[in-house]
Amino acid sequence: MSVASLQRAAKESVSGLPREFWWLWTSTLVNRLGAFVATFMALYLTLDRGYSASYAGLVAALHGLGGVVSSLGAGVLTDRIGRRPTLVIAQSATALSVALLGFMKDPVAIAAVAFLVGMASNASRPAVQAMMADIVRPEDRVRAFALNYWAINLGFAFSSMAAGFIAEYSYLVGFLGEAAMTLACAVLIFLKLPESRPARDDSATGTAARAEAVSMGTVVRDGRFMAVVGLSFLIALLFQQAYVSLPVAMGVDGFSSSDFGVAIAVNGVLIVALQIPVTRFIEHRDPRRLLVISSLLAGYGFGLTAFAGSLGVYALTVCIWTLAEIINAPTQTSLVVRLSPLHGRGRYQGMYTLSWAVAALTAPLVGGQVIDRYGAAWLWAGCAVIGTVAALGYWLLMRGLPTEDPKTAAPGPAEKGGSAEKSPEVVA
Repeated sequence: MSVASLQRAAKESVSGLPREFWWLWTSTLVNRLGAFVATFMALYLTLDRGYSASYAGLVAALHGLGGVVSSLGAGVLTDRIGRRPTLVIAQSATALSVALLGFMKDPVAIAAVAFLVGMASNASRPAVQAMMADIVRPEDRVRAFALNYWAINLGFAFSSMAAGFIAEYSYLVGFLGEAAMTLACAVLIFLKLPESRPARDDSATGTAARAEAVSMGTVVRDGRFMAVVGLSFLIALLFQQAYVSLPVAMGVDGFSSSDFGVAIAVNGVLIVALQIPVTRFIEHRDPRRLLVISSLLAGYGFGLTAFAGSLGVYALTVCIWTLAEIINAPTQTSLVVRLSPLHGRGRYQGMYTLSWAVAALTAPLVGGQVIDRYGAAWLWAGCAVIGTVAALGYWLLMRGLPTEDPKTAAPGPAEKGGSAEKSPEVVA
């Protein structure tokens, strides 16, 4: 491929998206560039503070539990007070709690503040996804979500490398650095992003008014959407094994922590290299087929780990389930938007975020129990079964799904003539 072709492809990948999207994308990148706690919490507690691995696991579980608790509440706030206020509050609270965590000495205090960090850091996700759905045209959403996911992984790749050097110097500097970057993200959102929450029709009565009224009960009673949440939980369980069970299994097989680092680095490198070109290939294709394929790739990618006997084979299995991740992430998030009513996007995104938060809390417990009792081979076989079940579920669930769900047929800002800032639905 010529340089001109590459330039044209890159331009087409980023063209047509509103200015507000790029400010939101930048805030995501800034936020992930400062990531430190999630990567080095276990090492900080065991090496720097001298606590046991069991205590480190408890703190990680409490961090995950905080995310579970905040998912639904953040979704409600996103719909009630708006996307921008929710983001500013969540990011400011994250910055404060992360900085506070760096100064905690008592084990009970560390655990309590880690729970608060989990709550605050997870609270921004429904708002980010709802705002992105508000400001991007339906036909561009898969591409927009893919670009945002790319920013997450690009920022995380750089922050992981930088955090390793920072940790050798001072863990406290790492905590304060993440707090500063997160606070910068909050300031960026406050200064550059207008509110995007769709305006309600206060004069609506009867059926029209009921159509606009969305509660958590509405979400729970939405059978098709809750089925998507359940399938999302299964997929999340698979991907969580990469950071929970895979290092344990490789250790049991005699591989070192650096070997695991090499294998898992393949994931980040592939996402940064392939997310945009793969999205260009899939963005206008049948989402049911994409979700079925990605579920099978995830399930059997992890399933093949049972046969890995060398670092090269482990890296190959990582390639397979990473491709599933690249396909699944933007496609599934776009599907959630399609199934969400216009004035309930925050609540729906909150419920979707909950599926990943619960998986992050459950995966360490399930993976560890299966490996200890039955061996890693049974865990990887179970992953293949879960991937197959998820693929079948998506195939059954999406039969008859319309090209564009009526509940989300309302045009995005760019469809109403001009940029998002000219839309009456975007309130500064």
